[in-house]
Amino acid sequence: MNDKVFTKPIEKQFEFDEEVAAVFDDMLARSVPFYKESQKITEFFALKNLKDNSILYDLGSSTASLLINISRKLKVDARLVGLDNSDAMLEQARKKCVALGAKVELKNADILEYDYKQADVFVSNYTLQFIRPLVREELVKKIVASLKKDGIFIFSEKVISHHSKLNKDLIECYYDFKKEQGYSEYEIMQKREALENVLVPYSEEENIKMARNCGFSHCEVVFRWANFATFIAVK
Repeated sequence: MNDKVFTKPIEKQFEFDEEVAAVFDDMLARSVPFYKESQKITEFFALKNLKDNSILYDLGSSTASLLINISRKLKVDARLVGLDNSDAMLEQARKKCVALGAKVELKNADILEYDYKQADVFVSNYTLQFIRPLVREELVKKIVASLKKDGIFIFSEKVISHHSKLNKDLIECYYDFKKEQGYSEYEIMQKREALENVLVPYSEEENIKMARNCGFSHCEVVFRWANFATFIAVK
């Protein structure tokens, strides 16, 4: 289904409700540059680090596309667990898992409070940016504590630049991308207003510093396009 959420005037801040969930896959494909490529990198490193009895947690698993793709290629007996707090997203995810025969566990959960088992892989796709900065660091510390030695955390985030002109140009570059995907100026403006104070991005350096400060031994960018980046942190 095509994303037309912001073709009408917004009445509230952005949230992952039924309207968004119904078009979320299209929204991602048209709103996140090179989304498929960044997901392929995520799948590659996730599969490299999973073995028998491993657990992978996907935080903010939305419609479970990533977990479904990983389950198709999985050669070991590992648990794939998707956590989301949106009933609408989980309903879409369950329908897809049933239709595609994917062996994925989906749970309605608060990722800040969830009782994680020891895992080999954590994934978070554009989820941290929706968590308040002070709480965000607490979550990353919890992820570190729940990872086995040499476990990895793969996360994708929208990023900012602290160079004001460059940051402005990066945003303009991104808006040009969205126009090429068929979004109107009006839709772009509406979504920007809906996300105001809901999405709080860090810079590339701040994300790496956060990972290191929270206990990861290493963190680096493995994919970046303008103001979108995919990171890997190693415990």
